[in-house]
Amino acid sequence: MKEIKIDARGDQCPIPVIKTKKALGEVTEPSVVEVSVDNEIAVQNLSKMAKQKKLEYSCEKINEQHYVIKIKTCDLSEAKDNQVKEVQDEQGEVCYPDRKTNTVVVLSSNQMGQGNEELGEILMKGFVFALTELDELPSTVLLYNSGVKLSTQGSKSIEDLKTLQAQGVEILSCGTCLNYYDLADKLEVGDVTNMYFIVEKMAQADKIIRP
Repeated sequence: MKEIKIDARGDQCPIPVIKTKKALGEVTEPSVVEVSVDNEIAVQNLSKMAKQKKLEYSCEKINEQHYVIKIKTCDLSEAKDNQVKEVQDEQGEVCYPDRKTNTVVVLSSNQMGQGNEELGEILMKGFVFALTELDELPSTVLLYNSGVKLSTQGSKSIEDLKTLQAQGVEILSCGTCLNYYDLADKLEVGDVTNMYFIVEKMAQADKIIRP
């Protein structure tokens, strides 16, 4: 699969979106367009564009000033036809404001609901993915008890949590819980927190979601 890399770090909105749309319009074979940007708003705008085009995408936060968005395309037969229109529409591109709300999502288990464990894990994976598709993202995802298994090595939700993190969502896992499950050195996404901070985040939230 062909890889197309775009470095849009330092570019002001809507330039990253414009560059990416132009690259997508030139694609004539299955490709991955990898875009580097330096802020969360650019990540959110590129993610929104990928969703509108119904393209598979992922986001990763490399560091505070480097985020990578990968957009996967199929063999876009309409790409050539759309290219002229995309360029003509560039002047109409707008920057969307930060779409995070002061909502805290609490994941206290790696399963959703009661009953069959395998089904519970499948449902939780679907729930975490659904969070990435919300028009308004939560500000924080708190993981404690067996919920910390979702942010550690072997979890099937790692990429979805990384997508949320790259768009500015805090991913915080309870340190005591990581130690209890012997997962302290297997954290794959987010930061370690403590119970005081968890209580503080929940107390300050406008809304708390518990699956």
